[in-house]
Amino acid sequence: MPTTNSPTIIDGVEVLKYTAFAPDASGGNPAGVVLEPGDLDDAAMLNIAEQVGYSETAFLWPLDPPGHYRIRYFAPQVEVPFCGHATIASGVALAEHGLARDIRFHTESGEVAVKVRTDDAGRPLATLTSVKPNVKPAAEPVVAEALSALGWTHAEIDPALPPRVVYAGASHLVFGVRSRDLLAAMVYDFQRMRDLMEREGWTTDQLVWRENPTTFHARVPFPPGGVVEDPATGAAAAALGAYLRELKLVEPPVRISIHQGDDMGRPSLLLVDIPAGDGGIDVSGTATILPADHRL
Repeated sequence: MPTTNSPTIIDGVEVLKYTAFAPDASGGNPAGVVLEPGDLDDAAMLNIAEQVGYSETAFLWPLDPPGHYRIRYFAPQVEVPFCGHATIASGVALAEHGLARDIRFHTESGEVAVKVRTDDAGRPLATLTSVKPNVKPAAEPVVAEALSALGWTHAEIDPALPPRVVYAGASHLVFGVRSRDLLAAMVYDFQRMRDLMEREGWTTDQLVWRENPTTFHARVPFPPGGVVEDPATGAAAAALGAYLRELKLVEPPVRISIHQGDDMGRPSLLLVDIPAGDGGIDVSGTATILPADHRL
């Protein structure tokens, strides 16, 4: 067993708290992890996620053979089919509790492999491999509505990073903007964006600025889950990797880095390995245990 703080107890259920994609509690995206959910129903899991207050809480059930787990992800207001940062947190939690380091998570979107190893600094580093992604054009009226909700126009879009809808376990609107300053100043109409995303079936928006060929900065609104913005989003990072490969904006195999959360005061680093072909995208990050009383 790891040396950790005690779990949070909510309605008799033990919830572990981790922050993913950062080396300490000051950064990353916090997630709840429930290793023993028993026979909790959907309403109970949603209630626990709401009380935890993070963008997602993951619930895990062991399957046969060993190392296989069913996993479900609940935001404070809705279940989502796949969540990258909660997957990283869950992988590290299993490894730290001596349960598994080579894991197969059975998500609502399909099977996601996770491997946990120790990085050069002695920290647990987890790598997930997304389901097979796909990239589709984004309809012009939909893009226009998203831009209006953001208070932007088409002039703000980087023509080298045009809008696309990308699925890598969950669906995301992905596009680039022309400047880091524009990304830093992002604000948006929460209800208008939420209505649009719910109609389109998107989980988040992946808004990026490209610093150099392999370094990106991202901001990721998540209004369908009742969350204004994520400080680190593994699912959207996988989507960006698939987007760059599909549009031939990188030469696979290649690793890119995504800096997210800086503008929220929760710096995060997501490492994305993009293989050749059309298979899943690898997303890696650390996860650090949080105190039981941690709140955002």
